Amino acid sequence: MPKPEKVQTVANLREKLARCRGAVLADYRGLSVATMTELRRRFRAAGVEYRVVRNNLFRLAAREAGKAGLDPYLEGPTAVAFAYDDPVAAARVLQGFIREFKLPAVKAAWVEGQVVDAEGVARLAELPGRDVLLARVLGGVQAPLAGLAGCLGGLLRGLVTALDAVRRQKEEAVA
Repeated sequence: MPKPEKVQTVANLREKLARCRGAVLADYRGLSVATMTELRRRFRAAGVEYRVVRNNLFRLAAREAGKAGLDPYLEGPTAVAFAYDDPVAAARVLQGFIREFKLPAVKAAWVEGQVVDAEGVARLAELPGRDVLLARVLGGVQAPLAGLAGCLGGLLRGLVTALDAVRRQKEEAVA
């Protein structure tokens, strides 16, 4: 019979997995307390929750939350970064930290329903943020429309100029 503490831990992890839009699994071996504290501070600033988990309990919570495919990566010490708002925020913070400190090692990630390996996490971290991507899409949509408006405006200016020239000629002919 499972201990109540473990049941509660699985329930908490299941709730976090159900709420999060992305989760990154990492091997935290080799991190000193000061380095781990710095990593947690950076995660907190990005709105990401970072937890050291027991593999068996996390495996149970992932199955219950419907997050399949993470089992092969649950070997050795595991910490999970849960991203609730921006699904790649955890990957971005972790990759920046790895560039600076060479630790921790990324195992895998679960992002918007897809399991991504360590190389995929590195590629995800290089993506610009959601706001930048939306601005690029809107700029791409706006550019042709602005060109069309400028073109139509030029045609109208040409028509007004021609009509004004005709008006002047008629005024000169009458005078």
